[in-house]
Amino acid sequence: MDPVIIVGAGPVGLALSLALAAQGVPSVVLDETSGKEDPRPARTVVLRADMAALVERLGCATVRDEGLRWVGWRGMRRRQQLRRVAFDLGLGGTEEWSEDPDSPAAPAAPLHIPQHALARGLRDAIAREPLVRLVTDARLDTVEQDRTGVTAHTRGPDGTWWRGSHLVGCDGARSTVRKLLGVRFPGRTAVERHAVAALRTELPWPGQSLLHRQPPWRGVGEEITARPLPDGVWRIDWLLPPRGELVTPDALVTRIRETLAGWCEGTTPPYELLDTGVHTLHHRLARRWRVDRVLLAGDAAHLLGAVGTQGLDEGLRDVDNLAWKLALTWHRAAPDTLLDSYQSERRTAIAARLRAADQALPALRGGGGLRTYLPGVMRGHDALLTDGHLGRGPLGASPAYPHSPLAAPYSEGMVPVGTPLGAPVEDVRVTAPDDTTVRLRDRLGQARFLVLLVAPGSGVWERRHWRTAGLMPRLEEAAEALPVASEVLVTDAYPGAPAHAVLLVRPDGHLVAAFAGVRPEELHAAAEAARGNAPGDGPEEAPEKAPKAAPEETGRPGAAASGPVIPVEVPAPAEASLGHDRTVDVH
Repeated sequence: MDPVIIVGAGPVGLALSLALAAQGVPSVVLDETSGKEDPRPARTVVLRADMAALVERLGCATVRDEGLRWVGWRGMRRRQQLRRVAFDLGLGGTEEWSEDPDSPAAPAAPLHIPQHALARGLRDAIAREPLVRLVTDARLDTVEQDRTGVTAHTRGPDGTWWRGSHLVGCDGARSTVRKLLGVRFPGRTAVERHAVAALRTELPWPGQSLLHRQPPWRGVGEEITARPLPDGVWRIDWLLPPRGELVTPDALVTRIRETLAGWCEGTTPPYELLDTGVHTLHHRLARRWRVDRVLLAGDAAHLLGAVGTQGLDEGLRDVDNLAWKLALTWHRAAPDTLLDSYQSERRTAIAARLRAADQALPALRGGGGLRTYLPGVMRGHDALLTDGHLGRGPLGASPAYPHSPLAAPYSEGMVPVGTPLGAPVEDVRVTAPDDTTVRLRDRLGQARFLVLLVAPGSGVWERRHWRTAGLMPRLEEAAEALPVASEVLVTDAYPGAPAHAVLLVRPDGHLVAAFAGVRPEELHAAAEAARGNAPGDGPEEAPEKAPKAAPEETGRPGAAASGPVIPVEVPAPAEASLGHDRTVDVH
């Protein structure tokens, strides 16, 4: 079967190729650049803990070596500290957490990393993956579809026709794929603008991120954000006025000196300025994310980033949602309608995020009015911004898909647990089939569903002692009969779940259903719905074993790959291309 064609070699396109390879799907990544670009220290990304874990599972070593997990967060207004949050530096953490410092529940630490380091780590992982072929200097100019696949043509030193089963446009805000499809991209331009500087210095809160609103120093602006990076480097953002203030080098240096002095008791500490730029944020949402066998992801499908939301983090969530669905469709283990749910779930989630940000902006950025006269209003605004930056609330919480077309049919055997249906499951410790104890996130992304049994006390026994006892034989028999590949895991406890509850989890970590005990028929119906079959639909074609085929190019339009499989030599990793997957560049 033909490989998947991925257009765009930014972090989203690179991550998608690796996520597909992990599920036995070959791909060819078309990169219009030479694969080389100078590092930009001021161009960084913040990844929530689950997306950082996704990137690490894909083999990106730089998230550990060149990224920094924040130890805490501070929120200040004028000279007063309003909030201080400590992060869980382990792989755990939870969305249900309290700001009470004595609370045992803490949010998982976000990861902050330069985008060029993230891209380089993904390219290094691709160099080790035989199922991915990365082609540079390949600029797309034609996309044609038929009943069996997609044909694409690229310009370059040698114009080439490529044949694929599907094509995914990860080619950024000015997406060629989106334009060739004729898909509209409405929204708002220049929602916010920030002056940005990356510098090496010492600040009073090592390892902690800071949001400072209305600082009491003249000339620095209404809002400043400081985010730490490794090696004593900080990225500092100053919110600019909406009327397009010109940021000259002298003006930016003045902002830096006054800001550092304000934070360091009136004296500007020594600093090394590494990079500067202006970051302009747009809000846009593509009308369609799927046109038959062509799909959009990342900035090609949506632009967001104001008031704490993170554009690349959402692009990686597109990857997490799409990869397993595309893999099951490619392996013919699911109906093609499964791909429809990608647009339904992800576009709805992004639309809600954009709506929340657009509704909050007038209150957060407007002058006077209620902000001046009603007590407590500013504190509420500070809390809303904090939620966006810390990954909770309408601006920041991980998306849930409660009204997904993949939702399981209701049954009497369902029980409520601490995770709502359609939401990401908690990253609890589990016992795997090989008797190892791992995090639940470690088992995701393999095109298989997880069947999780809550068995109090099981953690103190080796699996071999209880695998043939209690509910396990019936559960493993029920899992074996599911219409999708699955893996049975066991945990001592899950938040809000009763003993002997059985949870069905999608490959991207979202909860399908939870049942009181082993209920084979209801578990089967939930799995059938989660792979795109509505209740009552007939069985689909039996899945085929995934061939380890390397991507091939074709010599003419419409030619399908044929003949013996010839391994493709994967080129050595070049310096990271920042590609097109960030909304608006820091330049």
